[in-house]
Order: sequence, then C-alpha cells, then structure tokens
Amino acid sequence: PPGPRKSFPVAAVDEILRDVLGSSLREQRYEAERCREMVKDIAEVIKARVKELMVPRYKVVVVTHIGQLNEQSMQIGSRCLWDPASDTFSSYVFKNSSLFALAVVYAVYFE
Repeated sequence: PPGPRKSFPVAAVDEILRDVLGSSLREQRYEAERCREMVKDIAEVIKARVKELMVPRYKVVVVTHIGQLNEQSMQIGSRCLWDPASDTFSSYVFKNSSLFALAVVYAVYFE
C-alpha cells in the first residue's frame, strides 16, 4: 500500500514542543485557573507551529497537560488505531520548581 511520500518530521516537532513549553512555562508558578487557560493556548500554539511544517496528508492531534509539582506522581496512557508504518507521535515533558507539563503530538496519516 502506498504510504506517505514525506515522513513526519518528529525531530522538528520535538524541538517545537521543547521551545513552546519552555518559553511559555519557564517562569510560571502553578495556579489552577491560570494553567487551565494556558493549557489550551499552548496546545493551539503547538498545533499552529506543527502545521507550518506543511507535511501533507497528516492529521495532527495535540494533547497537553499541566499539573502542580507537589510530591505526587501521575500516569497518563493513550490508545488509538495506529499504523506503525506511517503514524507517529512526539512528546515532551517540562518541569520547573512549581509545575510539570506534558505535550503530545499525534500524527496520523490519511490515505
């Protein structure tokens, strides 16, 4: 079956995640209301930056989480229909002294 002509640029997306999370959250303290708004804004910025890479025929899904860093742990899992030959993802975890953030970009190829 024909696959993507151009593979999804995971390394470039990794760099976008590192840049957006770092620049948005480096000086940020955890405040529930503020982070609730920021998580939406961060997801939109990531999606826009990934779309600027102009990779044809990929559907991009961005999921972001921000939580308070306070002696607790968190497990996040996801499942979806996946073609390992063409679909891929990128993720990045950011931490400062007050909060943690996780951003995941799923790239699903459309035939």
